[in-house]
Amino acid sequence: MHLRMPSIDQGVQAFAWAVLFFLILWLGMIAVGVSGATAFILALVSAGAIFLFVRLRGEDVPGR
Repeated sequence: MHLRMPSIDQGVQAFAWAVLFFLILWLGMIAVGVSGATAFILALVSAGAIFLFVRLRGEDVPGR
């Protein structure tokens, strides 16, 4: 019997990638000296763009 990984919805995957990159960008900008509010807003906008990109373009196209 071959066990497979459970199917995870594309929206959940996109949200996970957006949260991960939000944290990386936010903490990275704070580390290099960007003010907290500016870093938060830029990371939030970037996370939204990442979410949309992964949600719309991240799914594998099944082969025929």
